[in-house]
Amino acid sequence: MLLLINVLLTLWFYTAHGQGKPCNYPVIKHGRLYNSYSGYFPADVNQQFFYYCDQYFVSPSQRSWDYLTCTTEGWSPEEPCLRQCIFNYLENGHTPHREEKYLQGETVRVHCYEGYSLQNNQNTMTCTESGWSPPPRCIRVKTCSKYNITIENGFLSESTSMYPLNKQTEYKCKSGYVTADGKTSGLITCLQNGWSSQPVCINSQGKCGPPPPIDNGDITSLLQSVYPPGMSVEYQCQACYELQGNRNLVCQNGEWSEPPKCLEACVISEETMRKHHIELRWKPDTKLYFKTEDNIEFMCQHGYHPVTPQHTFRTTCLEGKVVYPSCGKNID
Repeated sequence: MLLLINVLLTLWFYTAHGQGKPCNYPVIKHGRLYNSYSGYFPADVNQQFFYYCDQYFVSPSQRSWDYLTCTTEGWSPEEPCLRQCIFNYLENGHTPHREEKYLQGETVRVHCYEGYSLQNNQNTMTCTESGWSPPPRCIRVKTCSKYNITIENGFLSESTSMYPLNKQTEYKCKSGYVTADGKTSGLITCLQNGWSSQPVCINSQGKCGPPPPIDNGDITSLLQSVYPPGMSVEYQCQACYELQGNRNLVCQNGEWSEPPKCLEACVISEETMRKHHIELRWKPDTKLYFKTEDNIEFMCQHGYHPVTPQHTFRTTCLEGKVVYPSCGKNID
């Protein structure tokens, strides 16, 4: 009980006299104490010391000197010296009317001249411990010129002559003309290699709608809702189907030419041939399927003889179906 009373009295004494956990000699990054206070450390809680910051650094109150205070949590301010960045000039950009000061961690938006940007296409700078990041210097960026694009029967909506990288702009078609997807206007973007596409304005008369689908086939060309006269699309058949007709459809006078057909091919499996004890006389180099009207020749496997008439060993692929001959086992 006596020991507890002594502890409480000691705590009261230190608290009443501004005492508590002492602070060791401070290490101030980018600054130092004014005088040699070596005899004052460890320092008591609430004890203050003058300090000053190095060139280009200031206290959180933006003064070159300030007070460092010992608290129960340690020294305050925790980061005594912060970088101060001056913004008074922007190369190839709009310079502020008067000098502006920013503290470490603060950000400012800048305005570069047309065709210029900060490093990495940024438009803001941040004050860091080592200075501005990125530096206040606008560098020339990739641009696209309106003179590098020709829109027959159309025009760009904006009057700007140069467009920076990734800038999107609208173009419009003249009366009686539409874009490739049937609209009166479209968008193009300035990319690293130039404009994203060459705008097209086509006569609204004579255009075609989407091409017709076909059974067991697909359109390999890029699909759109409107096609100008003379434009074509390409078809291909799915696996085990063969294309009959012209694989390319052409838009003519507002209508598509005759689409092709995908006819089922004859697929001959190894399992089916084992079942009939037959094999192909001429085996294809790749898949075991044949086009419609292809001739197919069979023969009996080794150790077997024809059971059906010999002429049935030569057949034709018709609508995906094959008539198979049969072979019987030889009797020794």
